[in-house]
Amino acid sequence: MTRAPRIGRRALGRNALGLGLVALATPALAQARPVAIVVGFPAGGDTDAMARFFAERLSPRLGRPVVIENRAGASGAVGSIHVARATADGTTLLFAPNTFAIAPHVLRRGAEYDPVQQFTPIVMTGTGPLLLMASAQSGIRDLPGLLAAARAGRLRDYGSPGSGSPMNILAEMFNRAAGIRLTEVAYRGIAPAVTDLLAGTIQVAYGTPGAVSEHLRAGTIVPIAVSERARSPILPDVPSFAEAGFDIDLGAWWGLYGPRGLPAEFVREANARMNEVLALPEIVERQRVMGVVTGGGTPERLAEVTRTDFERFGRIVRELGIQTD
Repeated sequence: MTRAPRIGRRALGRNALGLGLVALATPALAQARPVAIVVGFPAGGDTDAMARFFAERLSPRLGRPVVIENRAGASGAVGSIHVARATADGTTLLFAPNTFAIAPHVLRRGAEYDPVQQFTPIVMTGTGPLLLMASAQSGIRDLPGLLAAARAGRLRDYGSPGSGSPMNILAEMFNRAAGIRLTEVAYRGIAPAVTDLLAGTIQVAYGTPGAVSEHLRAGTIVPIAVSERARSPILPDVPSFAEAGFDIDLGAWWGLYGPRGLPAEFVREANARMNEVLALPEIVERQRVMGVVTGGGTPERLAEVTRTDFERFGRIVRELGIQTD
């Protein structure tokens, strides 16, 4: 009968040590898994650009690769739903503008998520105003001039980056507050709206300062009013709607989220490292150029803003009757 080979104590010790090292290495390997930050909009836009320069600086601070994954569609809802359904292990996050809190109210279908209940807030990365602007060719230089043109029938429509966007909501709020009836010309994003504005195809449009900063400096686009109640430090010479007597206060913001149930330890770490990134001078300057005031702070800050805006936009959208496919 063949006898099984004897395994000495030294060999058993080596095997045990090897198993121990594997066990110790497993958490480290898990920690090294890439973090995918999902952006619900196409590559090349403002939100995508911000996500990419955050990711580049966040990766070495987390000690993990951080990659951007574009899942565009339905005003960002495609990306949001993907993250809502992801495993809450810190490997799938969402970077989103405040369209995130609006889409469930304005989309007739395709926005089956709850921004308050289905996500874990991590950090607000920035805030900024929305902008009403006019083509230099239009001759419109301020709000009184715009209102005069609208009431005389010389101005009939406005451009927006899409129905149901914050810009569309702002425009309809101003329509109601000013007693005018300009019709939306909805584009697929801000870039084609700006192209038509420069060409004189449309006379006025709503967008963000960062999307038209070069044209503002060149004087080919004229800033008319900002949407936040006070003047913006980004455009200190541009009056707000509130200054002109209109009860409008509607800004933009961006935030980083994970799926519901994200481990508290990961949330604390990601929040701390993102606050370090947001404090970098080059990040502050890059966001300023894009028309954004750098944010930061606790997850609770983003949670409160998300909840408040989700409720507020729900009321506004119902009052204005805004819906889109």
